[in-house]
Amino acid sequence: MASLRTPHLTAKLQGFGTTIFSEMTALAVAHDAVNLGQGAPDFDGPDWIKQAAAEAMVRGANQYCRSFGIPDLCAAIAQHQRRFYDWGVDPETEVTVTAGATEAIFATLLALLDVGDEIVFFEPYYDSYMAAAAAAGARPRTVPLEGPKAPLDVEALRRAITPKTRALLLNTPHNPLGKVFSRDELAAVAEVCREYDLVAITDEVYEHLTFGPPHVPLATLPGMAERTITISSAGKTFSLTGWKIGWAIAPPALSRAVRTAHQFITFCNGTPLQHGIAKALAADDDYFAAFVAGYRKRRDVLCGALADLDMDVLEPDGTYFVCADIRPLGFDDGYAFCRRLPAEVGVAAIPCAAFYEHPERGRHLVRFGFCKRDATLDEGIARLRENLPKMKP
Repeated sequence: MASLRTPHLTAKLQGFGTTIFSEMTALAVAHDAVNLGQGAPDFDGPDWIKQAAAEAMVRGANQYCRSFGIPDLCAAIAQHQRRFYDWGVDPETEVTVTAGATEAIFATLLALLDVGDEIVFFEPYYDSYMAAAAAAGARPRTVPLEGPKAPLDVEALRRAITPKTRALLLNTPHNPLGKVFSRDELAAVAEVCREYDLVAITDEVYEHLTFGPPHVPLATLPGMAERTITISSAGKTFSLTGWKIGWAIAPPALSRAVRTAHQFITFCNGTPLQHGIAKALAADDDYFAAFVAGYRKRRDVLCGALADLDMDVLEPDGTYFVCADIRPLGFDDGYAFCRRLPAEVGVAAIPCAAFYEHPERGRHLVRFGFCKRDATLDEGIARLRENLPKMKP
């Protein structure tokens, strides 16, 4: 976050400044670095999905659609939940299509939180969470996660709850750590939500990108469907991040609240792209299997290379990111390390401290992305091997 006051910006958003992704991408461009920082693939999604969207454009699906999504996409989302999780969802009253998961999160927090309310985040967290809470005037309370394999500290979660706590936001599979919350951990979260009457908000955008532990939607646990807003999107699963087609699934009363905020943020978005994603969600099992297999290979290649360079690697169970501890290299400040990396090594990465309310907890961690073509990943690894040993603390 920026330390200087931004003129004209409301007090609620002071200090957020330019995102770390923009800063590191600008450095990558300036130094012609391989960008392993930004979480966007450098390859396109399947042609058959793009063709479905193009056909929708040609036949005239280019105007506003109904605010909560075209009927075909709402039905496809509901069918997706039934297919993968045996979870029945009403496409008309429980599905809201949004401008990506980020807008779904923003609309949800604006809809549910009043000034002075509190919301629990698990730290580290995706950076938009804190800005959305600030815009709502809510106070975040954070529960630390130690790593992708470390168990959830349920007592720390309980200590974070106060009489002002209204909601809890859970990200699984987790960016940046790559943690996939186990069914037992989710059951503990569910118990806390029921006990303290909290609304659970889940960010599940990496739901199809797990490498062993299965993804379990929190809403499918006993007593949680009626108090959970499940958020996901198509961008990660189908390598179409620029389409910004996301959704929120919730029981009718919570859906009405989310839709009220959503209609005044974007109203609707990407009408022809929604038609493409309706087709995408019906992809056969072979697509999803090949998708995971390709990313598992990239994960293993990058984790192996970082370990060979003497970093302590936190091997992820999900997402397309890996965090590494840079202290064995003689560095202990991820921000300083990442700001030097593009010019001196020719690679860009993200300092994990940007994802912490208490930056000292993640000061020593750096996030690398493996959502890249094999050639891009190979080039980035080659530059790390050649130039990183020359970079002195």
